[in-house]
Amino acid sequence: MSPFEEVQKKLEQLKAVVQSGKRLVILGHDQPDPDGISSAMAFTELSARYFGVPAIFRFAGEVSRPENREMIRRLRIKINPLQKSEIRPTDRFAVVDCQPHTGNLRLPEGMEPHIVIDHHPLRKATKAAYIDVRPDYGATATIMSEYLLAAAVEIKTTLATALCYGISSETQHLGRGAAAVDARIYSAIFPAANQKILSQIENPNLPREYFKTLNRALHHTYVYKNALVSTLGEVTAPDFVPIVADLLLKCERISWSLCIGRYDNRILASVRTSSRKANAGAFLRSLVGKRGTAGGHGLLAGGQIVCQSTSDLSCDQYEKDLRLKFFKKLGFKEGAEMIPLLVEENTKMV
Repeated sequence: MSPFEEVQKKLEQLKAVVQSGKRLVILGHDQPDPDGISSAMAFTELSARYFGVPAIFRFAGEVSRPENREMIRRLRIKINPLQKSEIRPTDRFAVVDCQPHTGNLRLPEGMEPHIVIDHHPLRKATKAAYIDVRPDYGATATIMSEYLLAAAVEIKTTLATALCYGISSETQHLGRGAAAVDARIYSAIFPAANQKILSQIENPNLPREYFKTLNRALHHTYVYKNALVSTLGEVTAPDFVPIVADLLLKCERISWSLCIGRYDNRILASVRTSSRKANAGAFLRSLVGKRGTAGGHGLLAGGQIVCQSTSDLSCDQYEKDLRLKFFKKLGFKEGAEMIPLLVEENTKMV
């Protein structure tokens, strides 16, 4: 069976599940990123144009990363938090760019998705009538674009721009975890995208709080060999944690970064690595253990631990444990020295 025939077969299977309800509710993770947002936009279009079923996109958290907010503003995307009062018995629920029971997706009580489409590794707890999980793809937006192209649904400028940015941001311009299919799909839809808006999204104005958080991060970062850890304390937006983890990985001779922050009575942790042999998702799950939840794939991962209060002493201990376990897994030995990032190397801290 050719790749095109496989997608056609999947389309028919997906169609049967979507059309078993009167409306499709598409859910993204709690802090939807460009990959998740563009995937939901594509699914909305696919459902309406090809399956003949109206669809809405909802999420349970907030969008705070500057690039993501700029994407929503520039493309005039309408997404809102899911309200329990709007759920109907005839709805079918789809989850995109995430999977249930991973800690970053708050589903309505008692609700399990009918559809799961994702590019992260399949979790044992993931159950649904239709599952399309492809960890060999760099972005969920690539999967959804493939569906649109196979269904011959026109990808107009706004959607093409969103999908291009979804693929590009998730794979760092096709350089991180991207497969040949990501490059092929990106090339197919790029001519329809608005290149000026793409540039504006990638280079947004940054709030002052970003620089305050960055200042705090740089003064609370410690290095051991090829790894570093940064602790932010309380943050005003959860996306500051992965932003700092991404940025610090760019430090020379660093191939692992861990950033920890506190938000809404949770310890948030983001791991980044440039090691192609690594599995950041499994690595972070081993760090948080049964205390919390985590997910991700080869080069990046995010997780959380719920606290009674972020000012509670247990939070301090959880953070300390995360830092020590992170360094120990990467070869740290008792008595070794961790070096502050922003001081002379002859000033060291044990």
